[in-house]
Amino acid sequence: MNSSLNPQRTVAELKELRALTSDADGAQRVAFTPLWVKTRAWLLEKLAGLPVETHTDAAGNFWATLRGESEKSLLIGGHMDSVPNGGWLDGCLNVMAGVEILRRIHSQFHGKPPITIRLVDWADEEGARFGKSLFGSSACSGLLDMNEARGLMDKQGITLPDALKNVGVDFEHVQAAGVELKNAAAYLELHIEQGPVLLDLDLPLGAVLGTFGVERHAITFHGQAAHSGSTPMNRRKDAFLAAAKMSSEIYEIAARSGNGVCTIGSCTTKPGIVTSVVEECRITLDQRHLDSAKLATMLAEAKSASEIFAREGNVKVSWERIWQIAPRPFNDELIALCDEAIRETCGQVHRLPSGPLHDAAEVAAAGVPTVMMFVQSLHGISHNKIEDTKEEHLELCVTAFDKLAEKTMRWIQSH
Repeated sequence: MNSSLNPQRTVAELKELRALTSDADGAQRVAFTPLWVKTRAWLLEKLAGLPVETHTDAAGNFWATLRGESEKSLLIGGHMDSVPNGGWLDGCLNVMAGVEILRRIHSQFHGKPPITIRLVDWADEEGARFGKSLFGSSACSGLLDMNEARGLMDKQGITLPDALKNVGVDFEHVQAAGVELKNAAAYLELHIEQGPVLLDLDLPLGAVLGTFGVERHAITFHGQAAHSGSTPMNRRKDAFLAAAKMSSEIYEIAARSGNGVCTIGSCTTKPGIVTSVVEECRITLDQRHLDSAKLATMLAEAKSASEIFAREGNVKVSWERIWQIAPRPFNDELIALCDEAIRETCGQVHRLPSGPLHDAAEVAAAGVPTVMMFVQSLHGISHNKIEDTKEEHLELCVTAFDKLAEKTMRWIQSH
């Protein structure tokens, strides 16, 4: 079955892409920029020689389709865009593994597989330029907030609709991309883990249970400004003191949740001078969990804690939701097939949730059976030029991902 699969070729192509699109600070394939356009042209060259139909959909997603005996489609997806100064594997590993799988399937079935195979490079998964992740896949799933996206602007003052226009995409019609999912029977995505779980377990590969749900809020404590020299400690209404107590409390909340995570990512104060007690302190809280009920409990506990700390400090507290997304569990049968593919490749597998969001979350939300496979990340680091994975693990993941694709093809045929 896999006689024509060449994982070493995938690693070589990833290195070629790194040389083409990176500098001393890391990968620079930011979506809708000239280098991103150049990356897409390079990808098209790599598909030369395969009898695939290629096109860019209404949202700027790139598709390569190998027509099969059936219109039922197996989708293999990833993203070629990166964050600024990003890693060499984030997103593009899956696309290039998908190219290799297309080659293998074409060779095995002489250009006519039993079902249709489609490779997709989603547009602007990272959201690095406009602050909105999963643009292309959310447009395709129908879940893109058009009003929000219409007003997004980059640091140079360019709006998202104008940036799309520059690459031939009409913003007002991006949701027409949903037609691409018409015959989708399953979706597979391979990705570097981006965290340390597989590294700590000394395992190369893992099956992903789903993507975390996210609750993201701004919490503002309101106290009273007062002179730092003349105001006794017992008379202060210090907004910062109440906010500071949240720092250790979120770790307790996360621990009680089981596998949840909580992060206070920013803190700003007013008036923000050394000679004044803090009148206002705004912190941002990001909470994530795969279980929606536990995520709701985490949020309720954080709100309760903030109110207790506010009362203790004789200050007030207010909450503002910044963003929210529900957990996106993956398909149980496909998770089991992913397990099998990994065991057959390297003997041992671990199931884990994904803390970061991926395009797979949007495809799953659209009702397409979905699963992801993770490969170990050295250092547990991503979105950084030091991002890396052992070459032998890269080769293993291409092999295991190909096995998963073959199993999923048979699964689709049986349904």
